[in-house]
Amino acid sequence: MRRIATIGVYGFTAGAFLDGLACGGVGLLLDLRQRRGVRGAAYSWANAARLQRALAAAGIGYRHVKGLAPTTELRQLQYREDDRQGVGKRTRIALAPEYIERYTREILDPFDLGTLVTELPSGSVTALFCVEGNPQACHRSLVAERLHAEYGLPVTNIRPGRSGEAP
Repeated sequence: MRRIATIGVYGFTAGAFLDGLACGGVGLLLDLRQRRGVRGAAYSWANAARLQRALAAAGIGYRHVKGLAPTTELRQLQYREDDRQGVGKRTRIALAPEYIERYTREILDPFDLGTLVTELPSGSVTALFCVEGNPQACHRSLVAERLHAEYGLPVTNIRPGRSGEAP
C-alpha cells in the first residue's frame, strides 16, 4: 500500500531530518519547491545538491516535482498576507484562504495526480517536502489532503522531535 508523509525544513538539523525520514520509513522524497534552496547557513543542508547527496547516502530516492510548486506570484500573495498578520513563513500556522483557492485552482486541479500516484513506491513511504515546519502553513498539506481524499493514501506529518503525527 502506498503511504504519504509530509516534512519541512524549518526546525530540523540535517541529521534530525534524515533520522525523521528513516523513522518514518521514507524511501522517496518528492521536492515540491519551485526554487530548491533555503536561505541561511543553518539550512544550507537543504539546498538541492547537498540534500540529494545526503538522501542518496541514506538510500532515499529524490524527485523534484516542480509542477506542484507554487508560482512566485502565489508565494508573494502569501507573503503579503503574512505581513498583514505580522507573521513570517517560519512562524506561520495557516495558509491564506486566497492562496489555498488559487493554488488549488491553478496548480493542484490541473496536475495529473493519478499518474504521480502510479509512480510512487508501494513498499515504502513517499514524503512530500517543502520548507515550512508546520504542514498546515505549506502547500504540501493541500497536496497531501488531495492524495488522501482522492486516492485513499494514508498521510502522516514528520515534524522535528515527533514523527508519525496524524495530519
